[in-house]
Amino acid sequence: MPRYVAFLRGVSPLNAKMPELKACFEGAGFTNVKTVLASGNVVFNSRAATDAALEKKIEKAMEKDLGKVFYTIVRSVDDLQKILDADPFAAFKLPAVAKRVVTFVREPHGAKPKLPVTLEQARILAMDRREIFTAYEPQPGNPVFMTLIEKTFGKNVTTRTWDTVRKCVQA
Repeated sequence: MPRYVAFLRGVSPLNAKMPELKACFEGAGFTNVKTVLASGNVVFNSRAATDAALEKKIEKAMEKDLGKVFYTIVRSVDDLQKILDADPFAAFKLPAVAKRVVTFVREPHGAKPKLPVTLEQARILAMDRREIFTAYEPQPGNPVFMTLIEKTFGKNVTTRTWDTVRKCVQA
């Protein structure tokens, strides 16, 4: 049975309890459900389906069971492993302090901006059909990379660190 990861936008320990989220997925018929970290990453098995069908099913289950919906983007573990293996960050010389992040979109984005797109210490380096690869140097109290992402692609996205994507694939 295929394995998937659901990335939920805006989840934190303050607005969603991981045991409740896990139970919600199990109630929707998914198996071998695991939450990864406390930031809206849910790994699960399901019969083969399109990402869009799974996103719709998950959001409907959250509305029913949790009384709220978190914008959901699904990728198969196989697709995520291919991204990790390709390592789009390897082509760039990044400072040791740079954070590598992957932004996921549901639909392939429209016009591709001329890369890199830069704002302060954040740079959009590469793009795939439904993934955007950004590196930034952390600045206390300044989520500059999210400002750059949302300014360029809007808010119907969700972003994870490279390490979080790796942890989800391994879960």
